[in-house]
Amino acid sequence: MTVNTFQLRIVRWHDSTAALRVVREAVFILEQQVPEALEWDAFDPVSIHVLATASDGEPIGTARLLPDGHIGRMAVLKAWRGEGIGSAMLRCLLDRAKHSGITEIKLNSQVTAKTFYARFGFQETGDEFIEAGIPHISMFLRISQEPVC
Repeated sequence: MTVNTFQLRIVRWHDSTAALRVVREAVFILEQQVPEALEWDAFDPVSIHVLATASDGEPIGTARLLPDGHIGRMAVLKAWRGEGIGSAMLRCLLDRAKHSGITEIKLNSQVTAKTFYARFGFQETGDEFIEAGIPHISMFLRISQEPVC
């Protein structure tokens, strides 16, 4: 049995644009048919991005944290789903948010992924809505700033 290994790095848009685009184009534009004009926005350059790579350096996952505490653009290549990459990326961004003093994380989850976020304590708020042709639900998580010990 082979175990797929991966690494996570915090990257900036201007340093890792090509790698981040590979994953988001494959998942959002090609697989989910999100219009390309909706995928790229002014938040990319100001966000913190997490990049997951395979042991050979191939980009396989990404997500971003906006300065206001929104997490978005979470994507893992289809062949790599189920390997814990999404969970690792989310924990990484939650840790980064906590250390930045952010006390509430918000995101718009695809309805098919809401149970994934609920496992981390995210709660639904509001009604379902359509974003880029896909049903979504807003979710939030309050982060404690209290020291663990």
